[in-house]
Amino acid sequence: MKTSDFFYHLPQELIAQQPAEPRDSSRMMILRKDDHSISHDIFRNIGDYFQPGDCLILNDTKVLPARLYGLREDTRAQVEFLLLNNRAKNLWECLAGPGKKAKPGARFTFGGGLLTGEVIETLDSGNRLVKFTHDINSSFYAVLDQIGEMPLPHYITEKLEDASRYNTVYAKEAGSAAAPTAGLHFTPELLAQLQEKGVGVGYVTLHVGLGTFRPVKSENVEDHDMHAEHYAVPEATAALINQAKTRGNKVIAVGTTCCRTLESVMAQHGEMKACEGWTDIFIYPGYEFRGMDGLLTNFHLPESTLIMLVAALYGTPKTLAAYEAAVREKYRFYSFGDCMLIV
Repeated sequence: MKTSDFFYHLPQELIAQQPAEPRDSSRMMILRKDDHSISHDIFRNIGDYFQPGDCLILNDTKVLPARLYGLREDTRAQVEFLLLNNRAKNLWECLAGPGKKAKPGARFTFGGGLLTGEVIETLDSGNRLVKFTHDINSSFYAVLDQIGEMPLPHYITEKLEDASRYNTVYAKEAGSAAAPTAGLHFTPELLAQLQEKGVGVGYVTLHVGLGTFRPVKSENVEDHDMHAEHYAVPEATAALINQAKTRGNKVIAVGTTCCRTLESVMAQHGEMKACEGWTDIFIYPGYEFRGMDGLLTNFHLPESTLIMLVAALYGTPKTLAAYEAAVREKYRFYSFGDCMLIV
């Protein structure tokens, strides 16, 4: 299977630079798995596609203001750090640039001294392990809120005036370097309406790393080395999913991160259960889904692992045809763009 099999042409002007206002006004493409039909709707009508007893599973991770600019204590050189993974208390794996100024032993100050950091190690990936220290009277995350910047994807070039728009309305567990963007369309009122209809709403946590944007550079899909991310499934969510499956109702994952979480649990444990761990599951055509029945997702980059996941669920030719239809209909693409519901 070739990576080039998942290419499509996207006009630059269709890449959304700002989120829809209000959140639930995005357009939504409906893809039916039974007859491969395509229809079009507005996101706020998503409840029309669910039955009482179905359940939606959402990722409650919260994006950190994870981009920091530090001054090296000895040379005053500026280095940009991007927090990726929390390895231990105040110990973070980071991207650093320029890397030659962030060698082990180098110390940096951030925010005029609100935060300091020392590079402990250069990892095989080229990333840095950085130990941060701050005033004991404030938390690390509180300091980040003061001095950090939201790490928007490279294809978003316009300034985001309201940083909260790069988080879902239900974001709770801090730890992501990128948003689970399929959830950006929901409002508290819409979630309440779904629950009033009898649709179950459950949450998992998967902290999204920047690996989600890493291109597939191998010619063959199977040769790609997938990044790892931490996930957790609480007891209430596992029970909600198992009850829906027992009744014969549908389990709909909101976003590829939720999909990867549910499928990882099934692959590792053979059943849906409360657990946590790290997953590097890579889902591409030929994969047999066991944890979910449908997917809500945004439109993804060509030749990305994310479009491969969608193709695994809906079929490669049909997925590419849907993307071509989205281009013709001038849907908005990527993180702040419109979405598709596969049911």
